[in-house]
Amino acid sequence: MDTKVLSSGIRYTNLPESYVRPESERPRLSEVLVCENIPVIDLDSQDRVQTVQQIGDACKDYGFFQVINHGVSMEAVEKMLGVANEFFELSVEEKMKLYSDDPSKTMRLSTSFNVKKETVHNWRDYLRLHCHPLDKYVPEWPSNPPTFKDIVSSYCKEVRELGYRIEELISESLGLEKHYIKNIMGEQGQHMAVNFYPPCPEPELTYGLPGHTDPNALTILLQDLGVCGLQVLKDGKWVAVNPHPNAFVINIGDQLQALSNGIYKSVWHRAVTNTDKARLSVASFLCPQDDALISPAKTLTEDGSAAVYRGYTYTEYYKKFWTRNLDQEHCLELFKNQ
Repeated sequence: MDTKVLSSGIRYTNLPESYVRPESERPRLSEVLVCENIPVIDLDSQDRVQTVQQIGDACKDYGFFQVINHGVSMEAVEKMLGVANEFFELSVEEKMKLYSDDPSKTMRLSTSFNVKKETVHNWRDYLRLHCHPLDKYVPEWPSNPPTFKDIVSSYCKEVRELGYRIEELISESLGLEKHYIKNIMGEQGQHMAVNFYPPCPEPELTYGLPGHTDPNALTILLQDLGVCGLQVLKDGKWVAVNPHPNAFVINIGDQLQALSNGIYKSVWHRAVTNTDKARLSVASFLCPQDDALISPAKTLTEDGSAAVYRGYTYTEYYKKFWTRNLDQEHCLELFKNQ
């Protein structure tokens, strides 16, 4: 491999050795079934009580759900996917101007997950952006394609509003005041990972991303409609989450598991690869502000239930997350009350 990124236009006929997983860690794709009963929640429903109930059930039973009639315009979605594809079609020389393997950088193109630490790499390139406040971060974003900054800024604003709406519904589903989660998390950070998974010669031997939970509070995922790749762990088995037209996949992250005192589960999920087609996904992450104190809501422990997790700041959590391998033991385990 002469280039640091996979999106080089080279079509590999064999999987390079550094991407081959040990046999016990392979995805066993033939055993994966499609999840037929994923909750799809209509956010335009007039029955808020029912919507809150549906979201609470999905957070308990699945740790994720899909939303339709979500208020993010089709135009914003289509333009976002279009400009993301344009970016990954740029020449390697152009893209490499943005390359870094330093996780602390607020804008970078990179590959795999944490190339400096890991022993086996993942079949993905990604563009990582910080997105809030926009006026702080947009100047450092790619200026090629020329429309990138405008299109991605508009998309980020709409997705942030959707995130706030979902946080309100999740708060209510826990029996909390609707602004509870928003207030606890403070001035929420917002990041984006634009993921590109090139065609892979041997999908059975590797991952786009291995099984992991998200360290943030809420993930809003835009899937490529044409190519499947997302899988989640449900009842101990990996199941495929096929894209639903005009929907976002909403993942509960580690911080909401902690805030809910473990009632809601941060979902284990992974991305697998595809022999024939490249796949693109856009993950938007909402995170507590750095000094936000994360601990179970008091009303969830008033009945005598013990607090499952000790209080910690988001900075403390995020540092721990990045010093570990992605598929190690769940990072939240390190914050449990003994």
